[in-house]
Amino acid sequence: MAFSKRHMVVGIGVLTFRLHDCHSLKGKRRIVKSLIGRVRNRFNVSIAETGANELHQRAEVGFSLVGNDGAVVNAKMDKIFNLADSFGAAEMIDSEMEILHL
Repeated sequence: MAFSKRHMVVGIGVLTFRLHDCHSLKGKRRIVKSLIGRVRNRFNVSIAETGANELHQRAEVGFSLVGNDGAVVNAKMDKIFNLADSFGAAEMIDSEMEILHL
């Protein structure tokens, strides 16, 4: 019986945004929901607000994706960062990324 070696690549990212002119949690939720929906629909990744939940002008969003090719996962993550950076309703002020090979 032959065993094949499994290769799984997991990409994890965190995006931090400054929301200018946002003075309520309701306004923040609208902006964050729009961003999350855009990324999820375009890239089919798991994404959610992960921090700064009670701050009106700051948002933290985490996402993850899985694949079998590190280069493809890396390229997809770069595209997600570029889309988030071009999102007009919020300014991306920080980003983190990690790629795990399992």
